[in-house]
Amino acid sequence: MQRRTNAKSGPKAWLLILICSVLPLAPAGCSSSSDDATATGSGAAASATRAPQVDLEHPVVRIETDRGVIVVELDAVRAPGTVQNFLNYVTDGFYDGTLFHYVAPNQMIVGGGYTPERQLKLAGTPIRNEAHNGLKNVRGTVAMARDATLIDSATSQFFINLADAPQRDHAGDSAAEYGYCVFGKVTDGLDVADRISQSPSENLGGDLVQTPDPPVVIQSIRVVM
Repeated sequence: MQRRTNAKSGPKAWLLILICSVLPLAPAGCSSSSDDATATGSGAAASATRAPQVDLEHPVVRIETDRGVIVVELDAVRAPGTVQNFLNYVTDGFYDGTLFHYVAPNQMIVGGGYTPERQLKLAGTPIRNEAHNGLKNVRGTVAMARDATLIDSATSQFFINLADAPQRDHAGDSAAEYGYCVFGKVTDGLDVADRISQSPSENLGGDLVQTPDPPVVIQSIRVVM
């Protein structure tokens, strides 16, 4: 099967977008000597608005939900393409207002693809599956959701493992055996994910066969370091 790569942006594009989105803009026509006199005093304030120091190998994101906060450390060393893809969605604001749309109590929660009206969002190009990277689907890890019949079919949806799930690890080259790519781990807020998994649910079919009722909203996902 031909492997596909993400078409949203080039390498480290998410970092450039992040930096450009938070750096202050210099006002035009402000070159007088009086302005120069205040430059030193304003330098400290300007430095406070600069982009956060981002760890390129293990960036950290904060997932704000209406049930609490989950902090995730990503692994761009072992899953570079997957992390780049995820952060492209983050910097685009794609995840803001989406749902954790599937829950299995104390097993997993899946999110990043549906609106609060439970409509599927249009996502980008499917990416190469990096499940062969050696990272295992153990409790607290974050992995990409995909079509079980297609190896390279992940786009925006991801899940948090709430129990060890060796059946999701890479074990062979077929679609059934290739596994689900782990690309990060929860470092804070795993108890929030546990509580979300235990939400009352209803069966709306398809991806929403066990969807929380009322919905669990991802308010935002942001890079914090």
